[in-house]
Amino acid sequence: MDKLNLTDAQKEQFKTEKENFRKQMEELKKNENITVKEWKSRMQQLQTGHKTKMQSILTEDQKMQIEKQKTEMKAKHEEMAKERNEKMKESLKLNSEQSLKMDKLREEMKSKIDAIQDNKTLTPQLKREQIMELKKQQMENMKTILTEEQLKQLKERNHRKKTVI
Repeated sequence: MDKLNLTDAQKEQFKTEKENFRKQMEELKKNENITVKEWKSRMQQLQTGHKTKMQSILTEDQKMQIEKQKTEMKAKHEEMAKERNEKMKESLKLNSEQSLKMDKLREEMKSKIDAIQDNKTLTPQLKREQIMELKKQQMENMKTILTEEQLKQLKERNHRKKTVI
């Protein structure tokens, strides 16, 4: 947001809109007389309305700057993912067949995640849930590619990362 050069008026509008959104979400959370489905629907409506209002505050140049930043971040994340994948291949000592299967698995996963991320009808919560489910499926698929020893190493490696973070 710092790079967008927001005017004082825009900053105030953002602050006001964020506060209104927060209050609306708090009210929704307090409402115990609705079903989970209705709650999710209302939450999605609030989030969509909030995003629309926030976007309406920005100028076209600021919106283009945000899109540019998103594109740059996506490229950076993809590069970091490639580096992680290469390190994993080395540390697990994957053979060429395993390596090709893992690459294919990752590409399929990336494609599915991109589709979920691009789906404007899903709430952020639903997107997270679907992506978590995909990750579980990916782990199951990896079990058909990796040896028991490689799976053990991968689990240990992931466990170490979680404890460090």
